[in-house]
Amino acid sequence: MHRVAVPSPGELLIGLILGSIGAGYCVYGRKNGRVLALACGLLLMVFPYVVAGFWPQLGIGVVLLALPWLFR
Repeated sequence: MHRVAVPSPGELLIGLILGSIGAGYCVYGRKNGRVLALACGLLLMVFPYVVAGFWPQLGIGVVLLALPWLFR
């Protein structure tokens, strides 16, 4: 029998928050022609499904959130 990994409430919450911000980055990047914001938005929406653990998700999320602001 295989066990299914169940995400913790913290992982679900950080995934929801980062995914919502990622959707906003996608809309912003598409409307203003900013490829980096669009790419970071897509990654913010997808990576919580791949990365397990609250702290890794938070760390990667903060980096992806900061990239469009650092490289304007």
